Amino acid sequence: MTAVHPLSDDELTLRPSQPNGQLVTFDVERTDVEPSEPVGTVEVRQTTPGVGLVTWALDGGIGVAERTVRLVAEYAFGELGLERLQVEVDPELHSSGRIAIRSGFRREGILRGAALADGERRDVAIYGRRVDDPRPDTVTGWTALMDSTLPKKRVIAHVVVRDTAGRVLLCQVSYKKDLELPGGVVEPDEDPATGASREMQEELGTALPLLGVLAIDWLPRWEGWGDAVEILYDGGVHDPSLIDRLQPDGFEIKDLSWHAPDELAGLVSPLNARRLPMILAAPDQLHNLSNGSPITS
Repeated sequence: MTAVHPLSDDELTLRPSQPNGQLVTFDVERTDVEPSEPVGTVEVRQTTPGVGLVTWALDGGIGVAERTVRLVAEYAFGELGLERLQVEVDPELHSSGRIAIRSGFRREGILRGAALADGERRDVAIYGRRVDDPRPDTVTGWTALMDSTLPKKRVIAHVVVRDTAGRVLLCQVSYKKDLELPGGVVEPDEDPATGASREMQEELGTALPLLGVLAIDWLPRWEGWGDAVEILYDGGVHDPSLIDRLQPDGFEIKDLSWHAPDELAGLVSPLNARRLPMILAAPDQLHNLSNGSPITS
């Protein structure tokens, strides 16, 4: 039987068991004190080829757990030949999440109701680390870890297109009754202005020049959507005949029409009913909004 050598740093010693099928257990001791004292165990269980699940039961605080899990990860990648490690924790156990992050595991998502505890369905937070991930003690590694935990806020880019009579161009969309401005959600790694132009091209067949920003609005959670930041761009003032040259895609955009500010109520969402008349009345200023209302100091 091949000897299994302990792992150690300046303060900890981990003694791995002989692999038992798909499972390796590490007994962990603090060796920076006299006499040395056990602080718990860590397990790596291979769940599918090349993938291991890491679990731990450790005393001594986050620092001890972090160093332990880092040592185990290096062993699993180097000695066990695993290519991915995974940690699964209750999202309410914030200390376990911090240990995973500090040990080099990126937060990857939530499995809703994936665990059953005391007869209750509980969510499971998934953290993952690949063998080729940058090490957590490097700048690239640390920023990738932090990026995995920070909020991901949607950005929406809409375009306010006006005619010479002061009316606004609105779209009849296929997925709701409210009339909507041209535009939509900005894609990952796409700047908002480019997103607004792309959406106009896709929806109307023409990307009108953007002349600036009319409003920046924060939108709270609504109807299952998370919160978002919305930018309303100035699509300029055009002759009413512009509408005849536009080509709705026929799938998402069914029709186009001009509407005066005083006839928007009941045609658009309450959000747009609040903010569009105000923006149309003062298109020469930047409107700082929160849920369609001016932000006041």
